Order: sequence, then C-alpha cells, then structure tokens
Amino acid sequence: MSKITKAVVWSNVGCSYCEQAKNLLKSKNIEYEERNIAHGTWTVQQLQEAVPGVRTVPQIFVDDAYVGGYQELKTLLEKESNE
Repeated sequence: MSKITKAVVWSNVGCSYCEQAKNLLKSKNIEYEERNIAHGTWTVQQLQEAVPGVRTVPQIFVDDAYVGGYQELKTLLEKESNE
C-alpha cells in the first residue's frame, strides 16, 4: 500500500497530462483533490501563488510537498513502489 496519503492536482479542461496524473493517482488508490482553474472555484492567480512562475498544468502536490507535473509524479510513484 502507498505511503502517500493525499494529493492535490491543479488542472485545466482538455489537459491530457492532467487526466493521466489523475488516472495514475486513482490506480494507486491515492485520494486527491482536483483544483481545476477553468471552473471558477480556483484561479490561475491562486495556482501561481502556490507555485510561483508556473505556466503549465498539471501542478501536483503530494502530502503538502510540491512534486511538479505528471512526469515527476510518475517518477515519484515508481521510486516509491521500488522501496
């Protein structure tokens, strides 16, 4: 079972990497909160406050620590599963 307890995925509509990140988290049974910047609840400004200078999504936090994008999440989960 994963040591990761929760994740936050900043996303946008039509983002294939966002979908891949969410599917990867689901496949590992990791709960996540999606913060979609297209639906009005969350804004680009809030995303940039969380990750200064960011210009792309997804941006992912795992257990309150910034991970990066989909590729970084994938690498982290692969590393964790090998431990």
